[in-house]
Amino acid sequence: MTATATRPPLHTAATAPAAGVSRPLRWIAKGAALTLLPSGLWRIGIAFGIPSGFKAGDLLHADNFPGPTSFYLIGLSIFAECVGLLSLGLVQRWGEVMPYWVPLLGGRRIPPLAAVLPAALGAAAVTLITVDGALRWDGAMAGPTAPTGAAYWVMTAAYAPLVLWGPLLAIVTVAYWRRRRTQR
Repeated sequence: MTATATRPPLHTAATAPAAGVSRPLRWIAKGAALTLLPSGLWRIGIAFGIPSGFKAGDLLHADNFPGPTSFYLIGLSIFAECVGLLSLGLVQRWGEVMPYWVPLLGGRRIPPLAAVLPAALGAAAVTLITVDGALRWDGAMAGPTAPTGAAYWVMTAAYAPLVLWGPLLAIVTVAYWRRRRTQR
């Protein structure tokens, strides 16, 4: 028997939805990942020197960019989006079976709790943090160096979708747990 007969092709195995995952659930997982995109793009824009509306004396003032802090903003944005993309593993095959290209672990089944525990804790933490941030938003944005006018609304629009990240991740996590529990 050849190696290709025992392994699915890499391009289909990596992107194939897991068995029993509905289309709406796949869209919810994609939505969870995409909630981080607007704030990430906003930070990357600042890193490249686009004025954010912060006044002089603030770390995010346009005079500081591009500069050393740009690497932090870009790295934070990339890291956050990578973490957000992990929600796709809860609806795709690679969230149930380790991809074959992963050294030592490739092809092994992923224990359901190995995905459910971090996802559930992450969903709870992100929900608490973003709801708290939303409730304190106006107070935090009332500082003397905070953006005003259009810059305030652009920043608010960029960060508003984050409030959905935790609940969407929770929905996908519960569905993953139910699906994997019945597969045993």
